[in-house]
Amino acid sequence: MHREFNVLALIKGNERYVFVFDDDSRNELLDAFRDQAANPNLSFTWFDAALLTDKAREQARQAVAGDARKLNVRSSDD
Repeated sequence: MHREFNVLALIKGNERYVFVFDDDSRNELLDAFRDQAANPNLSFTWFDAALLTDKAREQARQAVAGDARKLNVRSSDD
């Protein structure tokens, strides 16, 4: 089985936040955003968490839409 990964990155000055995840770990990703935003030792803010949460959800919607298009193409080829 082919496993696909998603990547979200945030660059803040000299800092880099890079998140690699699969569709099954999306909920854990959102938890990680919250945990990092709550950590006072990081520059990762609640705004950053909200922005990346929106991007992760947008990726999920695009993946579902892409899967639906693939199914429609296969159905019309049958």
